[in-house]
Amino acid sequence: MLKKSTLNFPVVFELLIWLFYVCIYKYSYYIDHPELLHIPNNDFPYPEICLYAICSTLYLVPYYKWAVPRLLYLKKYVWVLLLSLFYLVFLSALNHMGVSWIFAQFTTGRPSHHFFTTGYMVFFMDWNMILTDAIAFLSVAFSRFSYQNEVQRHRIETDHLHLQLNLLKTQLQPHFLFNTLNSLYGMSLIESKETPRFILLLSQMMRYILYDCDQEEVALQDELIFLEGYFELEQKKFPHANIILKVAEDIPPLKIPPLLFLPLVENSFKHGKHKLENEAGVLAKLSFKDGTLAFRIENETLPASPLQTPVKRGGIGLNNIKKRLELYYPDRHQLLLTTEDLIFVAELSIQP
Repeated sequence: MLKKSTLNFPVVFELLIWLFYVCIYKYSYYIDHPELLHIPNNDFPYPEICLYAICSTLYLVPYYKWAVPRLLYLKKYVWVLLLSLFYLVFLSALNHMGVSWIFAQFTTGRPSHHFFTTGYMVFFMDWNMILTDAIAFLSVAFSRFSYQNEVQRHRIETDHLHLQLNLLKTQLQPHFLFNTLNSLYGMSLIESKETPRFILLLSQMMRYILYDCDQEEVALQDELIFLEGYFELEQKKFPHANIILKVAEDIPPLKIPPLLFLPLVENSFKHGKHKLENEAGVLAKLSFKDGTLAFRIENETLPASPLQTPVKRGGIGLNNIKKRLELYYPDRHQLLLTTEDLIFVAELSIQP
């Protein structure tokens, strides 16, 4: 999410305009006025002229901060033009006269007094200042408008991302429950004495899905406990299969999106050869190296029968994980799905 910062680009740009354009350029422009005498051996003559440059520009603050960005947002471009003409041509002259009169009251007896006196006696328009004011402060206004648009666009994208993630979670939860209940049903048919314990295990796993997984990120250790329970349920359902989950000991405490690996696990158990033949299995491994978390899972597949319609892998699970990886780890993940010698391999690497 884009965080609001006090020193964003429009603010820094605005400060630079006030420093270099108003305080330096305008000051140097005004002290070249023929009414001001040259003061030798003085690097900063007439500091009141610098203050005048700042005060005489303050009237533009509402113009570039609120008026122009608001009109641009409403796409009232003609009104932007009319307002600019009013501000920079007519109002600038009145502002110049008014501020000059105020400064003239406080500079009596100083060399700059005549400069301020002549400033309010005639309705005068300095076209050089009008043009540079227009360029400088319209640039600030456009930068503010562009930045506000970007913040709004990013907020909409973030809200859409959260909505999509919630939809993905609600899609995944019943999918997992459906598959696990099938496993428990198979155990109940053989009247296993361990069925109550596995029902409790399922209850704990469902509590994890319904409550803990309501967060955007969970501890990797909690996710591993959930996967170990899943593998234990499957091993109980197919006692003669080689169902193994290996976890490296050097994995640091990380935060990951909840149920990130589950679609790959479900896919391997759904299409694995162990469902029909003993001694087949599913092997999964989780490791961490060079800042990359790697998860690999493989399963033996049955040879396709000439009369059998090819099974299409994927569906809810794999589509789910692909979308979530794009949302959570853009340009920081790699998912490879390969089949070779009747072994299906899914390899996922992410940079947390």
